[in-house]
Amino acid sequence: MAEVDPAARTAPAALAALQQGARRLAHALGAPASGWEVEVAATLDSTNAELLRRARAGVTRPTVLAAAAQTAGRGRRGRPWVTLPGQSLAFSVGLPLAPADWSGLSLVVGVAVAQALPTGVRLKWPNDLWWQGRKLGGILIETAGAAGSGSRYAVIGVGVNLATPALPPDAALDALPPAGLHELPGTAVDPGAWLAVLAPAVVQAVRRFEQDGFAPWQARYGALDALAGRPVRTSDGVEGVADGVDADGALRLRTAQGLRRVQAGEVSVRPC
Repeated sequence: MAEVDPAARTAPAALAALQQGARRLAHALGAPASGWEVEVAATLDSTNAELLRRARAGVTRPTVLAAAAQTAGRGRRGRPWVTLPGQSLAFSVGLPLAPADWSGLSLVVGVAVAQALPTGVRLKWPNDLWWQGRKLGGILIETAGAAGSGSRYAVIGVGVNLATPALPPDAALDALPPAGLHELPGTAVDPGAWLAVLAPAVVQAVRRFEQDGFAPWQARYGALDALAGRPVRTSDGVEGVADGVDADGALRLRTAQGLRRVQAGEVSVRPC
């Protein structure tokens, strides 16, 4: 049975739940002996922004940072991501990373998160979590130089709606309506419990990606691909039918002019 509407959770209760989840997460990661740090803040501007600031100051320890509330959370292409106590789960995983090829990392993280969530969650290329055609969450990956090493410090932000937020008044006419975990049948929405489930899944997936790249994840992504076979339109006006992703994570579009590969970061994609 789903618990009480998460919007009713108070800020202290949301923080306490995250702290409890953080203790479970630290145990799962073997912290502190493993070198991992697990932190929870009551309020931050952005968990991604905080870890990036630390990295640029030379602090590049592997860290999972969660916040009960964010005042300046953001998604892809600078879009705001609202995090209110008890209504959203927001956390970032930061670690030095040196893959041979960064292509497809956001897709790998998406697969890891979707497979850890209830059945029925799908992926919209390149970084959205969908449930029944609505946006349940998203992934934002940023990097900073890691001084004195051959790697970069990767910061992987994950945001999942617990409650169903309202679209902001200035939302675009074609903006996807949001969804919340509390809508999924039989799903409890304790933010700490989900932190303890999702963060280890992300850490394990990223470590495997560092060794093997995206190719081993291609079929798993395809099984969760919400756009496959659907007409889509890129932000630069190209229309076609989504035809899965290549072994490097590029979206394949079948257009009137032939097959086109769309690289992550070039465009956003929406159903027509």
